[in-house]
Amino acid sequence: MSEEFEIKNKVAASGLINFDLTDLVPKGARKGIDLKDFLFMEMVLKEKDFREKVAAINVEDYRDSYVYVYNSADAIVPLWAYFLITAKLTDVTRKIVYGNSENLEIILMHDAITNHDFSEMNGKRVLVKGCSDKLIPENAYVELVEKIQPIVKSLMFGEACSNVPILKN
Repeated sequence: MSEEFEIKNKVAASGLINFDLTDLVPKGARKGIDLKDFLFMEMVLKEKDFREKVAAINVEDYRDSYVYVYNSADAIVPLWAYFLITAKLTDVTRKIVYGNSENLEIILMHDAITNHDFSEMNGKRVLVKGCSDKLIPENAYVELVEKIQPIVKSLMFGEACSNVPILKN
């Protein structure tokens, strides 16, 4: 093929780094534990009954999972109840948190961004992908900008064909 008809990828040639936050989403099952199911009549925590139900948890059901513990009942649950469940599952789960599934995803993305090596972006032009098949917590985008702003040459958001400039250093 002659040079005048050669197709060139201008985005690749520009040195622009396309970054997709979905690449940082940890893979693995997400499972919730509702403390309501451990309460007497879904209203009262009886210590003996609670301890028996916690002891009966099959830890293999949670192996290598990301777990969130919450209470959907209109009941006051002492903090030690969360301690017991956490102590039971810590050795088999990848992560266990208090809160709902959204809280879990926020914490997982926080950990992923905190631990990711962004050195490849040092002094580069970076485009953070805007569309995704996976739901990314908004906070992840905030944390990403906070983390990479000091090292990138420029930061954009969106797609290569239509992006929003965010900053230039």
